[in-house]
Amino acid sequence: MNSDLPALLRLFRTENVGPVTWRRLMDECGSATNALAALPERAKRGGRRAPLAIPDLDVVEREIEGVMKLGGRMVTLFDPDYPLLLAELPDTPPILSVLGSSACLASGGVGIVGARNASAAGMRFAESLATELSQAGVTVVSGLARGIDGAAHAGALAGRPFPEWGGTVAAIAGGLDIVYPQEHAALQRRIAEGGAVVTEAPLGTTPQARHFPRRNRLIAGLSLGTVVVEAAFHSGSLITAKLADAYSRQVFAVPGSPLDPRCRGSNNLLRNGARLAEGIDDILPCLRNAPNAVGTQFGGFAERPSAWGAPGDDRSVIGSADLDKARERVLSLLSYAPVPVDDLVGRCQFSVSVVLSALAELELAGRAEILPGGSVILLTPPAAD
Repeated sequence: MNSDLPALLRLFRTENVGPVTWRRLMDECGSATNALAALPERAKRGGRRAPLAIPDLDVVEREIEGVMKLGGRMVTLFDPDYPLLLAELPDTPPILSVLGSSACLASGGVGIVGARNASAAGMRFAESLATELSQAGVTVVSGLARGIDGAAHAGALAGRPFPEWGGTVAAIAGGLDIVYPQEHAALQRRIAEGGAVVTEAPLGTTPQARHFPRRNRLIAGLSLGTVVVEAAFHSGSLITAKLADAYSRQVFAVPGSPLDPRCRGSNNLLRNGARLAEGIDDILPCLRNAPNAVGTQFGGFAERPSAWGAPGDDRSVIGSADLDKARERVLSLLSYAPVPVDDLVGRCQFSVSVVLSALAELELAGRAEILPGGSVILLTPPAAD
């Protein structure tokens, strides 16, 4: 076990510390111990009055032991077996709880997502596609939900020719010890044996609606491309597709009947530039040529330019006067509608480091939230003029 894991986990489980703020604190403070010590002052500067809830050491040690008792392990962003494709994201989860094979997480997979109330034809297609991908040695990533997700996992397990090849990853919204939905208990066990179950949520977390965007981020982030089989307008599957596009990953959609409301969202993806997917031959060539493809299977790795930077890229000292001005400017630009961080940086006329530090303090204070995919929303209104 990584000797720094308890401190890293304490920081990640601290109130209002999201993945981006966690990474910012680590970049600026150099260690989790230093970051934990700096939290009260940083939150106060962001406008917080009440103390932050920081878990005690024994609490996170019990969580680590609980994951190990399940047969799992925790992997941090600094560990060599952290998924390389996921590490590329600006909002990558700093710590994952994993049950199953690291090999399934090591190479780029293909996400398959779709409607929970899927049609029989849609589930048959998802299962068949997943089987073919697995037989080709490609890991299938999905969210263990009813309908398309469950069919994709089952198809990938059926098509896996060798223990070290193909398989499936289930990204879940709750803790490793929580099965959701209950009817997928046996499927989750099979995935842990023939693939991997992965989450960033603490043990004991029962999935709620607010947890699923982060789960969707895991699916998009672990995949070189995401295939949407059936999706209504405003469905969670479209959130996954939007995140995949934000991360410069390929987005595919399976055409469906215009008379079926379950296909309107996926058909709209095709209308707006998603690649048509009628079979494996529509997918694999695009992945091999994708600019962000990683691993020996799909070619080299190329970083996507972004205002976010990379882990450990900046530990420069930021002047308090600049930070105070940036915090006020950022707060004045935020609203209850999400705004991309890159847009904030462009409008603030401060350096990237200063803007990200200001955002970290506002998130610690509970005044703003950085959403999966790199947007920010206001949580508390700015002071009246």
